[in-house]
Amino acid sequence: MANIWEEFDNVVDVEGLKKDAKDAAENGGGNYKEVPEGTYEVEVNKLELKKSKKGDPMLSCWLKILEGEFKGSIIFFNQVLTTGFGLHNGNEFLRSLDSGVEVEFVNFKQYHELLLDVFEAVNGNLAYQLEYGKNSKGFNTYKIEDIFEN
Repeated sequence: MANIWEEFDNVVDVEGLKKDAKDAAENGGGNYKEVPEGTYEVEVNKLELKKSKKGDPMLSCWLKILEGEFKGSIIFFNQVLTTGFGLHNGNEFLRSLDSGVEVEFVNFKQYHELLLDVFEAVNGNLAYQLEYGKNSKGFNTYKIEDIFEN
């Protein structure tokens, strides 16, 4: 009979957990000021397809603030892709980045490649004026208002 620790090793994504801990350490370990609603100049720092905490496919984008009081802070755009509405929201966000890459979902393998292409096109090349807010239901909103070349 497996002991409880072996059971945890088999159930928990240990490699993912170690990576998340490393990411937390590199990004201040949670000792950061929460970014309030507002307009920020940002760049795409990370763009990937990953698993949500529930195990669902999720578009994840890290938007690093370039100027002002919150310079260096990250605004996180996360969109679970299990509904047509969620996929639409993710696609509209990707299109707003104006990468020059055609945004279309065929399957998750293709979507992963699409995200790599969008990231390659925008990373280090484009910055954005982002309006970061909340809608009437309390969900975060992200609107690209302007695009700048780096």
